[in-house]
Amino acid sequence: MLSDTTIAQNAVLKPISQVAEDLGVPEQYVIPYGKTKAKIDLKFLNELKEIPDGKLVLVTATTPTPAGEGKTTTTIGLAQALVKMGRKAVVCLREPSLGPCFGVKGGAAGGGYSQVLPMDEISLHFTGDIHAVSSAHNLLSALVDNHLQQGNRLDIDPRRVVFRRVMDMNDRSLRQIVIGLGGKGNGVPRENGFDISVSSEVMAILCLAGNLKDLKERLAKIVVGYTYSGQAVTACDLKAEGAMTALLKDALNPNLVQTIEHVPAFVHGGPFANIAHGTNSLSATKMALKLGDVAVVEAGFASDLGGEKFFDIACRYGEFSPRCVVLVTSVRALKMHGGLNKENLKEENIPALARGFENLDAHIENLSQFGVPVVVALNRFPTDTENEMGEVIRHVRAKDAEVALSEVWEKGGDGGSELAEKVLKALEKPAGYRPLYDLELSLTEKIELIADRVYGAAGVDFTDPVRAALEDLEVGGYGKLPVCMAKTQMSLSDDPKKIGRPKGWRLTVREVRLSAGAGFVVPICGTIMTMPGLPRVPAAESVDVDDQGRVTGLF
Repeated sequence: MLSDTTIAQNAVLKPISQVAEDLGVPEQYVIPYGKTKAKIDLKFLNELKEIPDGKLVLVTATTPTPAGEGKTTTTIGLAQALVKMGRKAVVCLREPSLGPCFGVKGGAAGGGYSQVLPMDEISLHFTGDIHAVSSAHNLLSALVDNHLQQGNRLDIDPRRVVFRRVMDMNDRSLRQIVIGLGGKGNGVPRENGFDISVSSEVMAILCLAGNLKDLKERLAKIVVGYTYSGQAVTACDLKAEGAMTALLKDALNPNLVQTIEHVPAFVHGGPFANIAHGTNSLSATKMALKLGDVAVVEAGFASDLGGEKFFDIACRYGEFSPRCVVLVTSVRALKMHGGLNKENLKEENIPALARGFENLDAHIENLSQFGVPVVVALNRFPTDTENEMGEVIRHVRAKDAEVALSEVWEKGGDGGSELAEKVLKALEKPAGYRPLYDLELSLTEKIELIADRVYGAAGVDFTDPVRAALEDLEVGGYGKLPVCMAKTQMSLSDDPKKIGRPKGWRLTVREVRLSAGAGFVVPICGTIMTMPGLPRVPAAESVDVDDQGRVTGLF
């Protein structure tokens, strides 16, 4: 079969104006970014208020492995299959970050015959949204340090500045730095550091804001640090929210592209799911629900991260009621959770597969707590044997869950017909969505509940500074916010080396951060880094451009 890049480059795309027209977007609300990309003016949502919402399908996955599960590919393929069955489906995805694209992933626009296009542009700069987030975020950082330099009227304690800088690249050398060196004219020396842009509170705010007014109000609430007397200092105190909004006003409009089969796709916002809330913008999802019969939305990583945060954060703020959740897994992934390394996955190994079922079971059980029907999508790879696929199907059915074979990478929408049928059947069931926890619980109780019921931890260990910080947040009026757990995506536990379904372990919370503008509290667990590093062999080494300007090496 042809490579993902070749398939994407050979595809014939509709003009984006035609995609928008077919979707039902009037021309005056379409803001073209070339021939194949556009933004849709957010004001269009006002015209859609009286239109009933379509049905919302969430796509999540089992715990990620280096083998890849194919979650984005399945999301796109499912929407294509639904369209082939006569439904008006719309895809909703996050924008890829340059860090993972040049680090491990090499691209994040699906694969095979289930891609969003133009693949290379989406995986690289796209419409500039992430750059706008980085600029707005770093403007606030610059204003903080300028304030310290120019007399510090607000009496900010330089030791208690909590707002770090960001960039959209994996660069471990910038995790912890000292700034302001070189004399009086170069600023006030203090410790600082960089996070990746997609973990920025500004990115979360962009994805949660309903309009420009809401965006500005949320930005104003960002806590940048504390005074010597312990009072919070906000972006509003620095008069930063107006300029930040000016940098973000265009980025707030959802991006419209198409799949390889011309299904409309909103690709907007890119918060990581391991260190942020992991879902595309609420505005894009709302627009998809108004314009389509079914909106198919992907949440980052697995059910313990993007899945839980979608149900407990995105659904709360977006007032969504999901009707079905698709859990993507693969024979390859389950064999890795059964102890095989990547080099041995091509060989049939039923015992390893059976050991990996524990991870699958954990995710099925996790999702069942939210009251939404679960359909397991078994994403087929060429090396999977009939025996292995049969074992997975039998196991899932024994768990009293629905399961469907997905072949959308190879066959596009045609390969997702079984999955689409199961999803449509699930959508006929009465809505039963419920969040995992009550917001009236304390922050500590919310963390402990997620650790117990989602991660399977035997308990939670809070460092003394974290306990004190949580108490301060409760006293400060932030105790009723949801929690956005920052944890490794490679394990249900906080240790990336613990595969399968770890038991008898305890979750360690080493830090807690307030995202007042976004509207959640971020407990940072284990050794998770908010600025990732590049692998030994970065995907960037394979990316190139030919003499015709065509990008190669993305996958």
